[in-house]
Amino acid sequence: MTGDAERAAADALRAGDALVAYDAALRACDEDPTSLDARYFAALALARAGSSEGARRRCEELLDLLAGVPGARGELVEDAGALMARLAKDQALEIREPVARRAALRDAADRYHAVFERSGGSFPCINAATLYALAGDDARARELAAEARELAAAGHAGTDVIGGTDDADGAAGDYWAVATCLESALILGEIDAVPALAARAAELGRADAAMRATTYRQLRHLVADRGMDRALLDALRPPVVLHFCGHRADDDGHAGRWATVSTERVEREVGAFLDRHEFAAGYGSLASGADILVAEQLAKRGVDFHVVLPFALDEFVHESVAPAGPAWVDRFRRGLERAASLSVACDSAYAGNDELYGHAARIAMGRAINHARHFGSEALQLALYDGGMPSGAAGTAHDVGVWRATGRQTQVISVGGPGDPEPLTRRRDGTRREIRPVVFTDLRGYSRLRDEHVQVFVERVLTQFAAALRDHGVLWANTWGDAIVAVFPDTAAAAGAVLELHDIVAATDLRGLGLPADLALRVGAHVGSLNVLRDPVVGADAYWGRELTRAARIEPRTPPGEVYVTEAFAAHLALDVRARHTTEYVGRVTTAKDFETIPLYRLRPR
Repeated sequence: MTGDAERAAADALRAGDALVAYDAALRACDEDPTSLDARYFAALALARAGSSEGARRRCEELLDLLAGVPGARGELVEDAGALMARLAKDQALEIREPVARRAALRDAADRYHAVFERSGGSFPCINAATLYALAGDDARARELAAEARELAAAGHAGTDVIGGTDDADGAAGDYWAVATCLESALILGEIDAVPALAARAAELGRADAAMRATTYRQLRHLVADRGMDRALLDALRPPVVLHFCGHRADDDGHAGRWATVSTERVEREVGAFLDRHEFAAGYGSLASGADILVAEQLAKRGVDFHVVLPFALDEFVHESVAPAGPAWVDRFRRGLERAASLSVACDSAYAGNDELYGHAARIAMGRAINHARHFGSEALQLALYDGGMPSGAAGTAHDVGVWRATGRQTQVISVGGPGDPEPLTRRRDGTRREIRPVVFTDLRGYSRLRDEHVQVFVERVLTQFAAALRDHGVLWANTWGDAIVAVFPDTAAAAGAVLELHDIVAATDLRGLGLPADLALRVGAHVGSLNVLRDPVVGADAYWGRELTRAARIEPRTPPGEVYVTEAFAAHLALDVRARHTTEYVGRVTTAKDFETIPLYRLRPR
């Protein structure tokens, strides 16, 4: 019998929340280690989250297990084979060099075609057709597209609904039959039929955003390749992901921005904006005023919203909710009960560090962007805003500026008059704090080095490490032989540095230098609020604090040759337009010394 966690994974996949689906699938694997379906859900969730390497490893493990299980369910074998083909397709579509891209697309097409020959289903058939079309084999593409349409019309799909195809007896089956006909029409050049088919597919897939997102991602490549108008697919656009922000309500009983605002007017305009789009999720804080108002409107429409607070809940209420009056505190409590998730950017005290507000906002913005990227959708920002200029490292004007710097759109709903002060508490305890990326590295196998190896290691390996750190603008670093801790100005610099360190190890002839050939670097990275204090032992300024400890606990859980980063790092990186790197979801990991269990991501080149 299917367990609760396995059902939760399937439901999350249908809803398009790949990260939740993956965590649920891992719970299902723990509940029943013999469940092959749970393993498949885990691999599929990683694929939908864009974590191709992790998905490939899990899928290969599943196929090995299936090969050793006599009478393994045929549908699951085909699903796993189709997923491997999909991963090959995703990899091929990332290639920019034309000749290599066409070769990789043909390889992925051949993989789908092999699945089709075994299953006879329309799903692998139409995927093979599209990939042959993208590889330039138009004749074979047209032949398979016509065959896929006939199979879809006859109700022969070949795989299941969670795998991205259909059960021919239900609404999902109707959806995939129409989607196959739509894809076939594009390949066969029957453009006049496309708008009606797209509209029909959108209607049938209204309750399953993940299905529509899968179709949209596939077809937009085909439309671009054929030089067609992308507007042909507008009906199938996946739901948008929202970041929301805005001004806080003023202190209870004082005149100011919200004293002159018509709450009914603002609620009406927020509602009208939300009703113009279909939203997959929203991300923001939950301060009095704009945040709570938008969260309430999202909840009213059944849209999941995720709350990111800058510091601990009770202190946040005291600083950012209670000053506006008890009614706002009640609304905050109700909003928190409705929230899909709650995360805290810093679990140390606020201590007047307003940059924590900006840090939390960046995490919310980055999570929205990453969610949209995984979903194949776009991210929008809604700001209840007076139009004023930024006055620091936090506040609505700051958030709007950061968002617009990525090239994304902000919908502004006017609240108050220009020039009203942002109601942030401004008090300091005298400690210097900075929001910075911090990196910890460790070289596996270093403890086996003998004294005669140390000079070679320092001169030929560690010296290159030091140069790479300097080249990427390191602000501060320390080392204990093989271990390095380093602080950088931003995530783009940190990401570039740590991947260059891996490249140095890979390019070094360790055996030729007399060093262990299996030396391998592992790296953990985080972004957080760091104290800058003078180190009385070394007589120089250094970085200190709990967020440094948090970063240190990640590295021991990182596989050799990899870089694991926190959700905060992944979010900050998503906002940096200079970044040449991206992240893939790994899952919830318990860090060293049982420090905490948190979502972690793998860093890789974009």
